[in-house]
Amino acid sequence: MIGAGPGGLAAAFKLSEEQKVLVIEKNLWGGTCPNYGCDPKKLLYGVIESKRQAALFTRDGVNGDLNIDWKALMAFKKSYTDSIPEGTEQGLEQAQIAHVHGAANFIDSHTIQVGAVNYRAENIIIATGASPAYPDIPGKKYLQNSNDFLAMENLPPEIAFIGSGYVSIELANIAAQAGAKVHIIQHNKRILRSFPEEYAKKIVSAFASENVTFHWDSTVTKIVKKEQQLEVKINDKEKLTVQKLFTAMGRPAAIEKLALEKAGIHNSKSGIEVDDHLRTAAANIYAVGDVVDKKVPKLTPVAGFEGAYVADTILGSTAPISYPMIPHTVFAGPELSQVGVSLRWAKAHPDDYKINEQDVGSWYTYLRIRDTNARVTTIIDKRSQLLAGAVVYATAAEELINYLSAVITEKLPAAELSQRIPVYPSVASDLKYFF
Repeated sequence: MIGAGPGGLAAAFKLSEEQKVLVIEKNLWGGTCPNYGCDPKKLLYGVIESKRQAALFTRDGVNGDLNIDWKALMAFKKSYTDSIPEGTEQGLEQAQIAHVHGAANFIDSHTIQVGAVNYRAENIIIATGASPAYPDIPGKKYLQNSNDFLAMENLPPEIAFIGSGYVSIELANIAAQAGAKVHIIQHNKRILRSFPEEYAKKIVSAFASENVTFHWDSTVTKIVKKEQQLEVKINDKEKLTVQKLFTAMGRPAAIEKLALEKAGIHNSKSGIEVDDHLRTAAANIYAVGDVVDKKVPKLTPVAGFEGAYVADTILGSTAPISYPMIPHTVFAGPELSQVGVSLRWAKAHPDDYKINEQDVGSWYTYLRIRDTNARVTTIIDKRSQLLAGAVVYATAAEELINYLSAVITEKLPAAELSQRIPVYPSVASDLKYFF
């Protein structure tokens, strides 16, 4: 097992019940998500979102200044993350799973080298994840990444991000709500390209009132350090001065030092190529998680699902991988979520799908929390009259999208939902009105 993140660990623990397993990790035990990814990010977001929600109630009884103490916020994060590596390693020891810390590279399809030691295995799973991309420009050494953001002891007055995907939008929201002036430098006029453009624009509009400035059709061409400031040159014309600049240009597969060619493994720009059993070109080597070239979202739960699947395959299962509904969310205050058939696809196939777009800010569920801009789009399969997809922009969108994912998976007709009595008020009590 190369990589001790959620994907590698899911496979390791399952396989260890019947086989001898070795886990190799060159960074922190536990991987990106719990150490410097989704988990610490959501800890910060929980505090930030509470502040945003409280601010909506300032005319309804909430009084006083609403400020974020960055040092206290970081201490809260560290109270969780500091224990992850040791706790993960202890879990491996308790399960009697052998583990080695160091960088791995292939010698051949059955041999991995870590330092001066070679390890041979019948089967190998690559779960090395992804790492931040950096532009090749003068001054790139001054760029930091999301790991650095999540380790900042102090929040600078003014910061900038290159790129406008998940990482940039979520961290920009945290920084802006905490009091920083934030710049997002984007090479075109589009953020969150995997989400419908009309919904992505809602986030842009919301950010406009939160001290976030977008620099559209812009490319960083040079970075110069001047004392405690960074002078950022954009399009060889505009100059922007900030204290910190973060790259958020995507996360390519972390494969550059694995020597995949020695094992006969093929890869593209998007990651390691696998078949429908997550098997690489080398029949005994598998890949899971963000390191894989795949169409499904690269998310932590997906990596865990794939890791468990590969373990079953190695233990004798012969079925190709079959993914369940995979909802995904950008936590941008409020959240934007989607699942199933995309809105773009549905609009391109009007004979197959009915699109039901609803502004729900006046519904009691959202009115009571002053989420006046809440919006839900559901996509109905015309032939079966069943829910096929959904997009949600609302507070707690992740909760509603989980319910809608279950409706799709279980193929529940609207009539079935009308026969259920959920807690009221809740997002579940609104389900029967969406299609």
